[in-house]
Amino acid sequence: MAETTSRQTVLVTGASSGIGRAIASRLARDGYDVVINFLNNEAGAHQTLEQVRTNGGAGRLLRFDVGDRAAAAAAIESDITAHGAYYGVVINAGVTRDAAFPMLSGEDWDVVLRTDLTGFYNVLQPAIMQMIRRRKPGRIVAIGSVSGIRGNRGQTNYSAAKAGLIGACKALGLELASRAITVNCVAPGLVQTAMTENAPISQIEALIPMGRAGTVEEVAAAVSFLIAPEAGYITRQVIAVDGGLS
Repeated sequence: MAETTSRQTVLVTGASSGIGRAIASRLARDGYDVVINFLNNEAGAHQTLEQVRTNGGAGRLLRFDVGDRAAAAAAIESDITAHGAYYGVVINAGVTRDAAFPMLSGEDWDVVLRTDLTGFYNVLQPAIMQMIRRRKPGRIVAIGSVSGIRGNRGQTNYSAAKAGLIGACKALGLELASRAITVNCVAPGLVQTAMTENAPISQIEALIPMGRAGTVEEVAAAVSFLIAPEAGYITRQVIAVDGGLS
């Protein structure tokens, strides 16, 4: 289906709160329309939608589990049929199940890998060909983690997923470069969100050269830069937003 609007549209997964909400809000401010993916936090998704509209963007909600391949494909294909292909996709949805490796259950491993790594495939696979068929530049940004660069104690599953995400971005970037579709990774360090509310913040801050946690807005700014047309010659890169930790 041909695109129904001259405005560029970006899908942001896991956008009902935290980093995802900040990214959606920033992209709306930058002039994009935003597809807000969520799973359980419907109230939060509506709050994100309100922010998107306040910042001048059109938005719509798209509910699906990034870890459920069939559900993700059905939702994305239906949305593209109705509204046209995406200019960009931000892979942000993620979970943690932290534990020392001897105590890490099989479910802890599977849930994190399924959401944080396999979700990359589940979301992009039904969207990529439609992006290619636009015959226009496009942008893919995956939200990784400093844990995927340097590893982190108690996060073997999460570190493995995020390291895999970096490898996936580098490989897919090779495939899509000739199509002018860039693929990059933003790797936050300690950022104050609901996901890190139980983390030993003061202990981690002592290891960070800048001596503080980051903000969701700082992560969103990096994504904004990579989504922009001016970033068309940047691909297969990992930008750490971590205060110098990595």
